[in-house]
Amino acid sequence: MEPTTEIRRLLDLMPASGRMLTKVVGKREQTKVIDYAFPLPWQQERRISINFDLWRRLPQPQRDLLLLRTVSWLTAVKWFKPDIYQGVVLAGLVGTVVEIVQGDVVGTVAAGALTAIAGTRIWRNNRSSQIEVAADEAAVRVAGRRGYGEAEAAQHLASAIEAVAQMEGRPTLDFMELLRRQNLQAIAGLSSVSIPETLKEKS
Repeated sequence: MEPTTEIRRLLDLMPASGRMLTKVVGKREQTKVIDYAFPLPWQQERRISINFDLWRRLPQPQRDLLLLRTVSWLTAVKWFKPDIYQGVVLAGLVGTVVEIVQGDVVGTVAAGALTAIAGTRIWRNNRSSQIEVAADEAAVRVAGRRGYGEAEAAQHLASAIEAVAQMEGRPTLDFMELLRRQNLQAIAGLSSVSIPETLKEKS
C-alpha cells in the first residue's frame, strides 16, 4: 500500500465537510492504527494520523468505516453553537476581562471560575457516550452513500473495533468500545440487545 495513494482514496471517501476540516497524514512511529487529538477551539485543522504499516493489515471495508467514523467524530465536536454553556463561557470571558481591567481580584476569580466550569461541561459533552455512539451511526449513514448497506457497514465497523484492539496489543476492549460494538451489532442485526436510549440521546 502506497500511503499517498491511500490518503487520496480516503479523501475521496470522506463527505465534503470532512475534507474541509480534516487532514490525513502518515505516522509510522505511533502505536495506534488511527489516531486524532481532541480538537481545541482555536484549531482550524483537525488532523488524523495513520500508521500505514498497521492500516494495510485491515480489510478495505474496515479501513473505510474507521476513517468515516473518525471524520464523523471530529466534525461532531462543536465548541461554538447556540447553547447555555457556550453563553456562560462567553459571559464569563467578558466578565473576566472587565474585572481584570477594573482591578477587582474577587470578581476576576469568580468570572474565571464560571468560565472554567462551563468550559469543562462543554468538554465533557463533546466526549460523552452520546457523541461516540452518534459518530458510529453517522459513519454508517455516510457509508450508505458510498455503496455499503446499513447492516454491512455496522458489521464492518464493529469488526474494525475488535481488530484494532488486537493489533494495538490490547487484550480487551474498554467500556466505550464495548458499548459501541454492542450498538453496532444491534444495527447489523447480529444482536437483539441494543444499548439504552439514554446512552444514545445527546443531552
